[in-house]
Amino acid sequence: MPKNPFTRGHRRELSKRHKIAVAGVATLGAAAVVFSAVPGNAETTTSEATVSSAPVKYSSEQLKSRQADVSEQLAAKALQSKAAAEAKAAKAHAQAKAKAKAAAAAKKKAAHAAAAKKAAHAAAKKKAAHAAAAKKAAQARKAKAASRAAHRAKLKAAVHKSYANNLDGWIKESLDIMKAKGIPGSYNGLHRNIIRESSGNPNAINNWDINAINGIPSKGLLQVIPPTFQAYHVAGTSWNIYDPVANITAAANYAADKYGSMDNVNSAY
Repeated sequence: MPKNPFTRGHRRELSKRHKIAVAGVATLGAAAVVFSAVPGNAETTTSEATVSSAPVKYSSEQLKSRQADVSEQLAAKALQSKAAAEAKAAKAHAQAKAKAKAAAAAKKKAAHAAAAKKAAHAAAKKKAAHAAAAKKAAQARKAKAASRAAHRAKLKAAVHKSYANNLDGWIKESLDIMKAKGIPGSYNGLHRNIIRESSGNPNAINNWDINAINGIPSKGLLQVIPPTFQAYHVAGTSWNIYDPVANITAAANYAADKYGSMDNVNSAY
């Protein structure tokens, strides 16, 4: 029988169950000794001999030794079982911990991925908004440039158009400039007021009215005083107050501001 690594001086107390097991083992051992004492070739007949029923005797030291060996084996086995159970529990705990750690890492990774996706979506949306705004601004600039180009073309066409150097030509040239600038007025309205104010003389000057007394006499076809001419001068025309086209256009611009149109003027204005 193998020796137990534990010393007898440190054996644990046996439970009731262990003590019963030890007693059974001791009885079986005694029976085995009885059978081994009988020779292998012996014949047992009731007629020839009577087998003695007296039990084989063991010393108390032998019994104690056998009981101690069994107890040590049982204690060692119990310790091994306990150690195996503890190792199994530790392994299960480590696996559960690793699983929880992996789940937490996966959750964190998923959260980071969701946040990155959300940020990318917001950035793309912002970029699209900026692109749309830039496109809209570019279209507005293009439209404005086209409008200016068209306006310049109209003005250029009006300026370079050939007009007669007389009252009819001056009025027609002024009307083309007024149309390009959005100034209302008609041929008849201009002609009527010119005849009343200057009789069609571009060099006419009023030296007797209140304006003349104040040192700013009315001048030109539509008898405009210098401050009014300068305030309502139309770009593209001469700054000479006696210039027929400049005088007519500035006067029409002033009448549009004060009366809605030169067509609404029927007396001194």
